[in-house]
Amino acid sequence: MSSGPSAGTSAGTPGAGGYAARAQLAALAADGSFLADWGLARGDLDAASARPAAVLVLFGVLDDLAADHDAQALAVAQDLDVLLLERAATLRSHAGQVAFPGGRAEDGETPVDAALREAVEETGLDTTGVEVLGTLAQLPMPVSNHLVTPVLGWWARPTPVRVVDVAESAHVFRAPVADLLDPAHRVTTVLRRAGRTWRGPGFEVLDGAGVPHLVWGFTAGILDAAFDRLGWTEPWDHAREREL
Repeated sequence: MSSGPSAGTSAGTPGAGGYAARAQLAALAADGSFLADWGLARGDLDAASARPAAVLVLFGVLDDLAADHDAQALAVAQDLDVLLLERAATLRSHAGQVAFPGGRAEDGETPVDAALREAVEETGLDTTGVEVLGTLAQLPMPVSNHLVTPVLGWWARPTPVRVVDVAESAHVFRAPVADLLDPAHRVTTVLRRAGRTWRGPGFEVLDGAGVPHLVWGFTAGILDAAFDRLGWTEPWDHAREREL
């Protein structure tokens, strides 16, 4: 399984399959019912004090390295990818987890403004190359008491990305979507806390340096829901569990 280029590398030229994916993602952004049945929140949100946040769900077809896996019926191009990062292990919230770039909105910021600003601060992204396709439904994240708006984007003109602040991120990488869809890389994650058990989708992926990562929780939930709605998901063994 291969992944996108390492920090500081340049990108290639989009393929026709990628442009088809852009059209599908744009339609998804316009689908007001998408994520309306979100059921992956862990715990109860304090709505009165919850703070707004946003994440950038950024797809593109800009990698030098394509996926090793041919997605089912070529549902996606091998060079289609999504930008992810691994949060620093020293953070108080969501330490060590793979996530989309993003964070808490500042006063007066729109979700789009917040998602793009955080992406710049975390990955060095040049936002002039990003086409915002739309915002998705606001989702509760009780564990950190945030209401998070995913911002769906298309990476029209690529720029290198990297870890900008080691206190915030440990890795920044681009994961080929076809590799995420590979049934061999799909797991059901199991989290047990205080006598309760939560199960959710998970993805095992290597970054461009060959470092393994587990995508789970909020980030995996959005990817899993998007892949299902877009018709990209391949049959996989939900009984294959990975304890957290």
